[in-house]
Amino acid sequence: KMKIIDLTHTIANDMTVYPGDDQPKNKIVCTVARDGYKETSLHIHSHNGTHMDSPNHVFENGITLDKIDVINFVGKAALIDCSSLMEGDFITYDFIENNKDIIDKSDFIIFRTDWSKYWNTDKYLGKYPILSDEVVNFIITSKKKGIGFDTISVDSIDSTNYSNHLKILGNDILIFENLTNLNQINSDTFVLCALPLKFENSDGAPIRAIAMLD
Repeated sequence: KMKIIDLTHTIANDMTVYPGDDQPKNKIVCTVARDGYKETSLHIHSHNGTHMDSPNHVFENGITLDKIDVINFVGKAALIDCSSLMEGDFITYDFIENNKDIIDKSDFIIFRTDWSKYWNTDKYLGKYPILSDEVVNFIITSKKKGIGFDTISVDSIDSTNYSNHLKILGNDILIFENLTNLNQINSDTFVLCALPLKFENSDGAPIRAIAMLD
């Protein structure tokens, strides 16, 4: 029987957002009692919650998500356990080397730091582990469909030049941020399905990401 794990944070008005972003402002506009049906007005930023970055996020002429074939949103993922790392640590090349066999056979690389347990706390926006330059260089030559994290960014929170975004998205590799529940995946590989909301000219979009396990 297939096991499916939800890797997506719930979008809520008071949730963690990237510093400087507005929080969602979702509002019930019709109610069953008054109108006979319920409807909600959604007001969210394209990078709120669990989401995907397209090259258009950092390159004016980069491809937008609505133009990317859906084949790029589904595939085999290698889960790299980095949960031993502490504040300020780097995800070093050892993590790649020790998982090279599964990485080579996968479309996506997903880095599990377990930082998602700090969601909706100040620590989530602190010194979460980030990729070393060596790992970034490996990723940009890896020809993967995408990489993902259970942290808010592929760059450090105080980054001003977003160099990791530029290098990775510049090679048309998608980035998934703010994943959760990676600790529930009891396998080092799984099928990832991360489908973005399909809106015009999307630089990024909220995704409903799931892990499918046999």
